Amino acid sequence: MTIKITKDEMMPYLDQVFPQVRGMFGIDRLDEDLLVMRLFEDEKHLRPGGTVSGPAMFALADVAAYVATMARIGQEALAVTTNCSIDFMRKPESGKDVLAECRVLKLGRALSVCDVLLYSEGMAEPVARANLTYSIPPKRG
Repeated sequence: MTIKITKDEMMPYLDQVFPQVRGMFGIDRLDEDLLVMRLFEDEKHLRPGGTVSGPAMFALADVAAYVATMARIGQEALAVTTNCSIDFMRKPESGKDVLAECRVLKLGRALSVCDVLLYSEGMAEPVARANLTYSIPPKRG
């Protein structure tokens, strides 16, 4: 799948359409095969016990699927999540960024289906796995 928005173009676009998440995420890799996105470790993402919260990991998986989809279809700010299933498998390490490895499994005219593995930086085993489906708005004109 050809990339239509590069890594360097994506963060300013994301800041424009979702200013509420500005500074929360970074992109380590964006190419035809894989998106690697990171949630920057911050106290506001922690739950009692000092580990990254489920909602923060969900946000990372959701934004990663959005970014991977946008990279392939171009700027379609109104693409929306229609389904998400997430399995939390182990506790992320405290004080570490969480990384999302997102693969677009299928991209059609109306839907994008993505698989996301979440890792605590430096850990070999994933801490969570999510599959997400995005609805792509129909082309007008």
